[in-house]
Amino acid sequence: MTPPALRRARVAVVGMFVVNGATYNSIVPRFPTLRDELGLSNAELGTAIAAFPAAALIFGVLAGPLIARVGSGNAGAGVGLAGAILLPTVALAPSWLALAAALFLLGLTDAWADAAMNAHGLRVQTGYGRSIVNGLHAVWSMAAVGAGLLGAAASGFGVPLLVHLGVVAAVLVVVSVLAWRWCLPGPEPEAEHGSDGDAGHAPWRAVLVAAGPLLALSALLVSSGGIEDSAASWGAIYVRDDLGGGAFVAGLPFVAFQAAMTLGRLAGDRAVDRFGAVVVARSGAALATVSMAGALLIAHPVAAVVGYALTGLGVATLFPLGFAAAGRVRGVRPGDGIAVVGWLARLGFLAFPPIIGAVADGVSVGAGLALVPLAGVAAFVLAGSLRPPGSARTLRA
Repeated sequence: MTPPALRRARVAVVGMFVVNGATYNSIVPRFPTLRDELGLSNAELGTAIAAFPAAALIFGVLAGPLIARVGSGNAGAGVGLAGAILLPTVALAPSWLALAAALFLLGLTDAWADAAMNAHGLRVQTGYGRSIVNGLHAVWSMAAVGAGLLGAAASGFGVPLLVHLGVVAAVLVVVSVLAWRWCLPGPEPEAEHGSDGDAGHAPWRAVLVAAGPLLALSALLVSSGGIEDSAASWGAIYVRDDLGGGAFVAGLPFVAFQAAMTLGRLAGDRAVDRFGAVVVARSGAALATVSMAGALLIAHPVAAVVGYALTGLGVATLFPLGFAAAGRVRGVRPGDGIAVVGWLARLGFLAFPPIIGAVADGVSVGAGLALVPLAGVAAFVLAGSLRPPGSARTLRA
């Protein structure tokens, strides 16, 4: 029988995933409002958005020492609480610089909470003796979809941005406090019992030996990250500015993308078990490429929503499979491989918004989004990196 403390800890880690999934994604459907209220160009908005992944890219590696010092539960709930408190500062930003600074701080809390909640989820999973992590990631996607729908509705009904984000923040603060109270206490098991003899050595020597596979996997996740970011950063603006959709409809591409991605992740394990990682990843990348290319050619709000939905379904498994493969690269410790690939993958979230924004200012948002099917083609080619070298058998997540 599962101890009550462990059941509460599972609820706590679910709460952490909810807070992380809802915080930034509450802002996404309101990007057109932010741009117009601050009088920004598309390029300026894209550069401000890039501050969010930039924070994770610069300071994300500090999550490890934080978790070791205070424990994954305290770190996940505490940093999530900080992010919820910071959320309304986006609505209060009076200028581009203030908006970029607010998104930078949110990006920092997002990266640290992401690492900590996953670490705590693994700790709770160990107590259960069976897998629960996939369900936690599905919870994250559902929270993102719910936040996106709420943001789209708030935009459609003309709810002031500060009121919208303030109400969301208040709810997430309560969830974070409850998660903090119910998480597993004490330090992490590895911190408590000490690390192995190799833990103090820099991993770069082993990483350099496997630079090819790790770079290929990183490029795969950069492509996937860029596709995912396009739904969050530009889907609403594309539908409203290029296609003339209303405020509510403009928020739907992101919601459709996240909803379909959730379904894809729920079904992904069975598909990989049956067909293998390479086949599933290449099929998904092909679906994303064709769907977005078709949506851009049709150039209608309904086509954009459907195109982003099918694209979300297509890329659903790329990140999980990429991390699984990084943890199995020959000659590299699993933690080192995942850390390096994850860090490099954030380049996709950093680079895509300003590139698309610059093209949008020069031509149109739709022209900038042509980068999405190109990224899908790259993912299709790079999916072969999911197969271990020298093995004819595809990697299973």
